[in-house]
Order: sequence, then C-alpha cells, then structure tokens
Amino acid sequence: MTDAPPVLDLSGLKCPLPVLRTRKALRGLEPGAQLTILCTDPVSVIDIPHLVTQEGDRLVGQGRDDGIFSFTIEKGGA
Repeated sequence: MTDAPPVLDLSGLKCPLPVLRTRKALRGLEPGAQLTILCTDPVSVIDIPHLVTQEGDRLVGQGRDDGIFSFTIEKGGA
C-alpha cells in the first residue's frame, strides 16, 4: 500500500502565487515523487496544467470539490 502524496494547500492565493509556489515545491522533489496541490483560484485550472507541461512533469489527477481545485503532479525525470 502506498502513502498519499503530500498536500500543498494554496487556498486563498490568487494568480500568480499558486503557480509560483507549485513550481518551487516541485523543484524540491525527487523524480517520480508526487505532490497534491489545492487551490481556490479558478485560473489555476489553466495555469497549473500549463506549468506541469512546461516543466516536464506529469499531471496524474485533477478534480474540483466545493470550489477547491486539486491537482496531483508527478515530478518528471532529468
């Protein structure tokens, strides 16, 4: 059984802070590690997937529940 990825709660932050803090958190991870991001900024549904693609990481899950957007990201290799 695997552990759930750590969660970075960025609720209440507005663009560009969720993307900047996500980028910083991802840079501290080892390749293959996962991180879940929680955001309330509606722009994050565009910005976070774009960041993931740009950085060479992988979006393994995305959802929305009661105004909170969640993204589970796997750090890419390199």
